[in-house]
Amino acid sequence: MSRFWSDVVKGLTPYVPGEQPKLANLIKLNTNENPYGPSPRALEAIRAAADESLKLYPDPNADALKRAVAGLHGLTPQQVFVGNGSDEVLAHVFLGLLKHERPVLFPDISYSFYPVYCGLYQIDYETVALDDDFSIRGSDYARPNGGIVFPNPNAPTGRMLSLDEIGDILRANPDSVVVIDEAYVDFGGESAIPLIADHPNLLVVHTFSKSRSLAGLRVGFAVGQPELIEALERVKNSFNSYPLDRLAIAGAVAAIEDREHFETTRRAVIATRETLVADLSALGFEVIPSAANFVFARHPLHDAEKSALALRQRSIIVRHFKAPRIDQFLRITVGTDAQCEALIAALTEILG
Repeated sequence: MSRFWSDVVKGLTPYVPGEQPKLANLIKLNTNENPYGPSPRALEAIRAAADESLKLYPDPNADALKRAVAGLHGLTPQQVFVGNGSDEVLAHVFLGLLKHERPVLFPDISYSFYPVYCGLYQIDYETVALDDDFSIRGSDYARPNGGIVFPNPNAPTGRMLSLDEIGDILRANPDSVVVIDEAYVDFGGESAIPLIADHPNLLVVHTFSKSRSLAGLRVGFAVGQPELIEALERVKNSFNSYPLDRLAIAGAVAAIEDREHFETTRRAVIATRETLVADLSALGFEVIPSAANFVFARHPLHDAEKSALALRQRSIIVRHFKAPRIDQFLRITVGTDAQCEALIAALTEILG
């Protein structure tokens, strides 16, 4: 441990991202990337933006992207905040909206970046246990808090909370910000964005990394009433006045405009997921109902860590979490039909 480190750094336990192995002929089903490429229109817009204008700073407000997001969701640009992926957006959310005297609440099994943000910004938090079926119980969040945050669908479980249940949480916490992290909502969920009009305490966060196949571009956004967005802008402008570059703005705007590509690829992922669930179930796996581009599954007769290692030896990578309650589960990204067929063939061999 370096003698030059601050006390904050000494106490941090950083987030560990999913592995990005550099192996040939790999079937990579561990980080929930989209198996289909970005919109051709997005790629063309990125190429067109790679010109002499790169010598100039980008638009610090990314107004073109804010207009595109607002138009897509029936909002005003003043209700939109953008950043380098939803992770950066969430970081600003934790500092700007969730740092209070009372603890932040989030599920005990959820996105493991949440406690990292709390450590970085020295925010108190309490985890709320998921139900025995790994669902979120809205009534558990009707208690004093400094804010609430959870993914919907939840990660890594894939389970979805209904809009009625989210509405109950919002009404039970009128003086707290409720952050719904909708990274995976386009794969079978219903967005909470329509609830914003009636709930000034609701913030919804999205990413372009999943359903729009732009994980390598790093674009995310948050939407809510202007009072919440202004808090995020104040943090952003005290941290990085030019967060999104010219290529990211151009590509993200074009991705929003190409509705046909978005619909085609997300529906393909949903269809493959349903086939994958059926095939895993036929092999004896218990599969948690998923509204995401991944499934969460365990086999009652086979150790998850050993199965993950056996798959790796066959050049198939899935995610295994060594964490309480879920150490016998595998989180499997939905790939192409061919990739999922190869996974099932490998599992059939491994399970004997």
